[in-house]
Amino acid sequence: MSFHINAKTNEIAETVLISGDPLRMKYMANVFLEEVLCFNETRGMFGYTGFYKGKRVSMLGTGMGISSTAIYVHELVKSYNVKNVIRVGTLGAIQSDLVIGDLVLAQSASSDSNVNRLFFEGLDFAPTANFELLQSAFKITQENKFNTIVGSIFSTDTFYGVDENRWEKWTAHGIVGVEMETSVLYTLAARFGIKALAILSVSDNIITGTSALPDVREKAFTNMFKVALETVEG
Repeated sequence: MSFHINAKTNEIAETVLISGDPLRMKYMANVFLEEVLCFNETRGMFGYTGFYKGKRVSMLGTGMGISSTAIYVHELVKSYNVKNVIRVGTLGAIQSDLVIGDLVLAQSASSDSNVNRLFFEGLDFAPTANFELLQSAFKITQENKFNTIVGSIFSTDTFYGVDENRWEKWTAHGIVGVEMETSVLYTLAARFGIKALAILSVSDNIITGTSALPDVREKAFTNMFKVALETVEG
């Protein structure tokens, strides 16, 4: 048991899918998992454990942002001995050729957060995905013919920015999109010696101004979860 997760020691699997939206995890657990157990409702962060094709896996909402994600990843590893964490979430594209519903496998994550600089005393750390998980996930996307990009992303601390053109420099350096959690996930994975990957669905394109319709968004989420679970199963 931990401060924010009210689960017994054996109720969480070694592999956990996390998402900022706890209701998304509740829905997907009921869609994909068998023999589902709800292990957490504390602070509305629903957590579930079940079986996917015979493989035990857990799902947990973490809330939005780097700080909230850091709390839950820390407790999953230190209190429940989790070995693999896969983030499933949305991404705002900042490359014009990305379209709604594309999947992005985040190989690394830049950030405007000071979390890592505080820990590394002003120096820059390069948060990076686990190659084995990345390779496995990419293979699954190709087998299923999902439009997929492997690229570097940006984790921001601010959803609403003051400068409308703040992404231009990142677009010019090949960053494919923006979200709010992956940088700290990869940092903590490196610190604790676990495997981590972010599998993200493009929900909008900041450059072109397009955004997902509900049916397109739902299909993309389903594909994203399928890739994550097949990566676990494989």
